[in-house]
Amino acid sequence: MRAYEMSAAKGLDSWSLAEREKPEPGRGQVLVRMHAASLNYRDLLIARDRYPFAVALDRLIPVSDGAGEVVAVGEGVRRFKGGERVAGIFSQSWLGGAQVDDMWHTALGGAIDGVLAEYQVFDADGLVRLPDHLGFEEGATLPCAAVTAWNALYGVKPLKAGETVLALGTGGVSVFAIQFARAAGARVIATSSSDAKLEKAKALGAHETINYRTHPDWEREVRRLTEGVGVDHVVEVGGTGTLPRSIASTRPGGHIGLIGLLAEGEAIDPLAILGASCLVRGVAVGSREMFEDMNRAIALHGIEPVIDRSFAFKEAPAALAALAEANHVGKIVIRIAEA
Repeated sequence: MRAYEMSAAKGLDSWSLAEREKPEPGRGQVLVRMHAASLNYRDLLIARDRYPFAVALDRLIPVSDGAGEVVAVGEGVRRFKGGERVAGIFSQSWLGGAQVDDMWHTALGGAIDGVLAEYQVFDADGLVRLPDHLGFEEGATLPCAAVTAWNALYGVKPLKAGETVLALGTGGVSVFAIQFARAAGARVIATSSSDAKLEKAKALGAHETINYRTHPDWEREVRRLTEGVGVDHVVEVGGTGTLPRSIASTRPGGHIGLIGLLAEGEAIDPLAILGASCLVRGVAVGSREMFEDMNRAIALHGIEPVIDRSFAFKEAPAALAALAEANHVGKIVIRIAEA
């Protein structure tokens, strides 16, 4: 089979196409023919040697998010059968409940092989079925970005209808947050530096938008839009560069799901959190249980993931370069199994 490998962090030149033995499923395992994969900012951090968690750079197959078709099952497997459409969970050991201690050591495309290959073997417990209305490319967008957005909105302080959600930017996590919040009957405020991207955010369900270049003190605009109250939830993908403004945008008792590392800035003054009386929680993707809960909501509401661009398997390095350009709205997808 063909697979991309990574043995050194060399930026956009980190991935090389190689021939490998097609794997076979052992006891309790499932062999999946991968049809599509989607990229996350994490993939760029790993390629640039800036990822803070476990990475095994020894012919590592990159990328965590993929979808495909079950082609064989090992002895003892009862959860799946041939022909079913599936996606792997981000952390293969986190099935439900609180985050497991070894989460980062079982994360696809980092500590263990990922999905940018024609075939991959998974533990049967490490897969979920795709919603029926989604194709493989749409299904491939779900494991990291969508589950992260779902965890941010429902993991600890579940979103309620009528509450207000602030989504920063228009990357994969933020776009899913807009879609999930709108489906839940929440009010959505979205930010971006691009008016064109903000128009797309409105089309996806954002009620109000803020251009943070036009409004550099965008937390004041958030307060204005909420009549001085602040928002109930923030999907915070910027990190230290945006977190102070997110805190200032949040109402007392509100929740900030801290996800990304996109914007650099100074260390956070804990007094800001104390003064805002808000909860700031690190969101590390989520469990299989969250993934399955999310899929039921996606199926019920007919939510369709937003794919900005799709690349052929041989163009995977170009897809990584497109991710680095950060001009996309939604997800960048790689088609592994082409007709």
